[in-house]
Amino acid sequence: MIIEIDELKINYIQEGSGQDVLLLHGWGCSLDTMRPIMNLISNHYKVTAMDLPGFGASSIPQKAFNSYDYAEVVQKFMELKEMQDVILFGHSHGGRIAIILSAKLPELINKVVLIGSSGILPNRTLKYHLKVFWFKMMKKIVIALSFGKTQQEKVEKFYNKFGSVDYREAQGIMRQTMVKVVNDNLKHLLKDIKAPTLLVWGEKDDATPLYMGQAMEQEIPDSGLVVIKDAGHYAYIDDYNTFKRVIYSFLGIKS
Repeated sequence: MIIEIDELKINYIQEGSGQDVLLLHGWGCSLDTMRPIMNLISNHYKVTAMDLPGFGASSIPQKAFNSYDYAEVVQKFMELKEMQDVILFGHSHGGRIAIILSAKLPELINKVVLIGSSGILPNRTLKYHLKVFWFKMMKKIVIALSFGKTQQEKVEKFYNKFGSVDYREAQGIMRQTMVKVVNDNLKHLLKDIKAPTLLVWGEKDDATPLYMGQAMEQEIPDSGLVVIKDAGHYAYIDDYNTFKRVIYSFLGIKS
């Protein structure tokens, strides 16, 4: 199904009936990656999953978005769909949006589930600073040794070869958007989340490491962290059965 918000076509699916549940996917993904969660709970709730702007079958924004721009679109989506008392799930990038909405709209959010959520900046260790230093040095060397190309083409060639997978796969506006959202530090909002919040983390998550979940648990007043052993960034897929038991317990669903 398609709904238009601020000249953006937003694709979404909806299953079940009852209390509203909204599923927000991670960066580079689509609503399809949230189907396992929808399948778990659509017999108990009215579950909606949407393609965020720039992903799946939804429109690419006309300007580079930050996390707050995404949250504004999702808020308008919730208003158009007349959602109330919402149980909000956010995975990775979707977690950023869930954090903003939960902090700013406590009257609309009933419970929150953050899975390997982004939203706080990584620890800046010596190893990190050394990595950044050598990355910048390599960039200068590669650009200096590239002949017969414009400066922009040299930079593009460098990032296409040495940039992160997400950065290489993003293009145009979405590449600019990625730079914005990864630099959004939402830690100051965590204390304002009033809804009961479940944090689910993979023990071996290398995209949003476990210490981020531990930091969120300390900051969100009514929260608890569940670590899924041997799971990675997609903990809800890596150990589906454990995830199911955790979610059913949090939501009070009898299996």
